[in-house]
Amino acid sequence: EIDVDHAALATGRALAAFHKDITLFENDRPLVASHATGRLSLPSDRSFETYEQAASHVAEPLERGTSIYIDQGYVDARITYPIGSPGSEFAVRTTAALELGDALKLALRYMPLGEDSRAMVLTGRSGTVALNPTWVRAAAGFTGLGIAHILTGYDHMLFLLCLVVPLRGWRQILSVITVFTVAHSFTLLGSAFNLAPSGAWFPPFVEAAIAASIVYMALENIMGVNLERRVLLTGLFGLVHGFGFAYGLQESFQFAGTHLLVSLFTFNIGIEIGQILVLAVMLPALAVVRRKVLTGQMGMIILSAIVADTGWHWMIDRADVLWKTPWPRPSAGGLAILALWVAGIFLVAGGLSVIARRLRFASDDALPAPQGRVAD
Repeated sequence: EIDVDHAALATGRALAAFHKDITLFENDRPLVASHATGRLSLPSDRSFETYEQAASHVAEPLERGTSIYIDQGYVDARITYPIGSPGSEFAVRTTAALELGDALKLALRYMPLGEDSRAMVLTGRSGTVALNPTWVRAAAGFTGLGIAHILTGYDHMLFLLCLVVPLRGWRQILSVITVFTVAHSFTLLGSAFNLAPSGAWFPPFVEAAIAASIVYMALENIMGVNLERRVLLTGLFGLVHGFGFAYGLQESFQFAGTHLLVSLFTFNIGIEIGQILVLAVMLPALAVVRRKVLTGQMGMIILSAIVADTGWHWMIDRADVLWKTPWPRPSAGGLAILALWVAGIFLVAGGLSVIARRLRFASDDALPAPQGRVAD
């Protein structure tokens, strides 16, 4: 049990730790606290439900003789920082217990004057996060986030590899990649406006479907590619990958401030930039492999088989997670969203079919047949 009546020195050390580990910035300048007050509280205390209640609560002394057991109470604090102007750009960074990674979270609510409050959850890995970013900072941050999402999304990169392995010429590559880009942008935008299905089942379903798309494309590379069908399937699988991109965005949307549309648009731009960077490395490397290591159609088949094996293991693992996830009961709202997406998928499929016919890929544009000679 904590000796509440003699806890003043320990409370002072806790306030100093708060000030040291949680840094506030004004226009990139660290702020220094001018005043700090703290106290111990019982776990049953609910004063932090509003700012006014919390401020009043921290100013009151704890009743003498209150029993608080070790690891079962709160250290409540109010720390005041002088600022230059309410119109400044503010930011926050936490360095508390960096060794715990994302296990230790800083939950905060930013309440600017004359605007709606915004909730955020940060960790030591979040770095310095702007509370009210300018549109330029939001755009730059979400562009970098989109690039990083592609460069660390190995399943997306493997899918891109499956798409381009059998293709020959820039016209074919550009057509397929453009369809993929438009398709995943469609579902990314829909998810950002909360039009995606909800529930614990949907993220593992999307992850399993992404792995399945890799397996299918790799097997199609082995069995033979029809480019009109590839354009259509690339668009449909692109819709699924767009949901996967959306999860990376949703976790960081809290940092957009008031610039939600700018952040959404630049995140998508970042994904396309990352996609271009991946292809800029992948295509020359693939050309070297075709000429020097895995030549001919057999080399392409071996490469696709390796990719299919990797995607198969991902699909099995993710399907196991999906199988263990409880599925929701049907509801009117859920069925309405499902009907909306089904209609959208049919619309996209119809549009892609028209595009594929307009492109008029000839049969000899498909995967080259093995070369051979016949003697009379």
